[in-house]
Order: sequence, then C-alpha cells, then structure tokens
Amino acid sequence: MAFYEKRLNRLKINYKAIYVRPYLKVFIMHSFLIKLLVNSALAMLTGLLLFSCTPIENTNKIALEVISTKSMPTKSMPTKSMPTNAVIVGAEQTPYYLPLLQNKRVGLVVNQTSVVGNKHLVDVLIKNDINVKTIFAPEHGFRGDYDAGEKFSSSIDIKTGVPLVSIYGKNRKPSIDVMENLDIIIFDIQDVGVRFYTYISSMHYMMEAAADAGISFIVFDRPNPNGAFVDGPILEPEFTSFVGMHKIPLVHGMTVAELALMFKGEKWLNVRKPLDLKVVSLKNYQRTQSYSLPVKPSPNLPNDVAINLYPSLGFFEATPVSIGRGTDFPFQVIGHNKISIGQFTFMPVSTPGAASKPKLMDKNLVGQDLRNSQVRGLDLSFIIEWHNAFKAQNVEFFTRANFMDKLSGTDKLRKAIVAGKTAQEIQLSWRKNLTEFKVLRKPYLLY
Repeated sequence: MAFYEKRLNRLKINYKAIYVRPYLKVFIMHSFLIKLLVNSALAMLTGLLLFSCTPIENTNKIALEVISTKSMPTKSMPTKSMPTNAVIVGAEQTPYYLPLLQNKRVGLVVNQTSVVGNKHLVDVLIKNDINVKTIFAPEHGFRGDYDAGEKFSSSIDIKTGVPLVSIYGKNRKPSIDVMENLDIIIFDIQDVGVRFYTYISSMHYMMEAAADAGISFIVFDRPNPNGAFVDGPILEPEFTSFVGMHKIPLVHGMTVAELALMFKGEKWLNVRKPLDLKVVSLKNYQRTQSYSLPVKPSPNLPNDVAINLYPSLGFFEATPVSIGRGTDFPFQVIGHNKISIGQFTFMPVSTPGAASKPKLMDKNLVGQDLRNSQVRGLDLSFIIEWHNAFKAQNVEFFTRANFMDKLSGTDKLRKAIVAGKTAQEIQLSWRKNLTEFKVLRKPYLLY
C-alpha cells in the first residue's frame, strides 16, 4: 500500500476518495503494469484498488468511498449455478462489507426485497455473527405486507427478535435514543426509478439521521428497472413532499447508490455533521439493460409490466379512475364505472395487504387492459386521453389537484393537460431541464 500512496501522492490524487469508473482500468494498468509484474505479492494485496479507482479531481464534487466490485472473488457468488455475467447486487458481495460490520452495532433499512440469493439480508448477517440491533421499516413495512399509505407501529420481528422501528408516517426519522445504540446503518431496498416511489425519500431521512448521529451509512446498490430512461418534469421546490423531495426528474435513470452520492454531493441533506457514506456497487450491470426484479418491490407492483407502466399510471392516483388496485393486475389496467376508454371489464375488491379499500371497490369498471403492454419510460398519452374523455362529458378529472402537482413535482403538467397540450408539446417543455440534469448527475454515475 505504501507504493500506491507514493505513486498517488505524486499524481496529487487522494486515494481514499474514490468511486468506480470501469473505463479507467486501462489507465491504471498502464501506469503500474511493470512494477506489478515485478512484485506479484503486492499485486495480490492491492489488485482490488488497481481495477476500481477514479481520481476524485475528475469531478471536484464528491469525496466518498465506493467499495469496489470490479474484481469480486468467486466465493461471494450467491449460487454456484449463477451465470458469470449475471448482475451481482451489493448485498450479495459479502466479502466486501462483512469486515466493515464486525464488532459493530448495525441498523438495517430493509424490506422484502433485501435478499441475498434466496435468503434475506437479515438472516445472512445474523448467521455471520453480525450484531443486528434494529430494523427500520419503510412504507409497506419490513415484510412488504401493508397497503400503500397505511401507517404501522414499531414492534419486534417475530422470526429474529430484532426490534422494528417504523420510519413511515409521522416519524420519518428515528429518535436519538435509537441512533445512540448504532454504529452503522445499511440501506438495502429495491427501487423502481420513479421519483414518487417513496423509498428514496426514506433513504434521504435516514442519511440525515446517520449524519447527525455521527454514524456511517452504507448503501447496497440494486439495479434500476427503469434505468434506461430520463424523463418528466424536474421537481420545483414549492411542490416538495414525501412523494418528491429532490430536484430530479420524475424518471431519473439512477440507482439508489448513485442517488445517495448525489444527495450528499449536491448538499441536499439538512445535516449538522458531514455524512460518512459508502456504497457497495453492482457487478455486471449496464444502465440500459433489462432487469427483471426477483421480488416484487411493493404489493401493487407484482411484475415487470406493472413496473414499466408505473411512471405513466401513477398520475391516476390523483383522479377518480382506477388503475387496478384491488385486482390481480394492479398498474396494468385503467377503468371507470361511468366513463371509459376501451372494453375491458374488471372489479376492484378489498385485498388486505395490498388494497383494503381500493378506489371504486365492488363496482364493475370498463376500460383498458394493458397486461400485454410494451410501454417503457414515461407515456403521457394515457393520462391525456382519460382527461379528455372526462372533459368531453363535463366531469372533473383531477379531483385531487394538489396531489397531482406533488406527484408531478410541478403544477405545469396538470395545467398543460387541462389546456389541451399534446404529449409531444408537454415533453418538449422540459427537454432543456433534462439536458441540464444529465450534466448535473454525471459525476455521480457508477455505471
């Protein structure tokens, strides 16, 4: 390591402030190839650093540590049968993070998606003698069995005996008493890449709590199933809420680890102390690749089609129209009992754990069946067409206008739809802002 310190100091690079950029492998290799061949023992000890670091001077924005995954040992693979090119999520790379957790009091922000192969992260950590002190439960709860928006109390996990602390509802940050008993917090939750999906808001609040308590915060990264897209309006500050806290587009194209780096780097966290942030990045991941989630991320996003349609159909939550909550195909249909587009019929019913009191419950609805849809990214045609159908019959469509504006992060989208703007005209209006956002996010991208 002394050799690297000497070389990196000569280049005026802070080797402790690094993050992953694969294209710099060639640069690093050419810089040290000869000495690596001469001193093979040193190469074995420092090979991980060799293939993983990018000088922080490239960005002048962030000073943090990303735990590299570019040369991951085969023993960290979850199963022997896994293809060599399969995406390896952060939680599956135990050799990289278990040493950091030894003799530490660990808090976990996790839910049903926090899996390591076919095991839950909590079980993996406990089996490896990690002292899991607290589990922080976000929206839908630790097991993912609460309705959207349903509040729940802190309790004890029956299986492990670990205390569960709710961070959804009134208390979005844990108390000082809880934080004083921890050394590290781990965030490992599957996101879907849409700003109004509230897990990134929970991550924001927990990052603030960790900073103020002076404890480390580690993000185990997972793929963004909508990562190929950047679209929608940038959040305007006056429309900030739990369904939109950050000046990012509705569909941002970033993973949770990249967002965490951006929250810190752009100083969006309201903290009294600097945050000690680390992330465990993905292996074999490309932003534009399709990725099918192994576990449904929430009760009403049961499959890839629902996840793909979520950015487009989420707006209907602010209208009288059903998008299938209370059916076997939520976020895959659109319908109403009086005004309709299409001929597909369905009936929402009470579904505990997903939709106890769904919109238009027990009514026969007629509308569109999107279960075979190929729509990806943000498609405004659905919300515009249904608005126009209601308008033609002089029926109010945006019955929850304030909520629509919070989901959108602006009132401009709703007003443009009401004014009769086309989808192309609306999307053109935010093109400049999206271009600026792509420049802003670039230093924080890991893939």
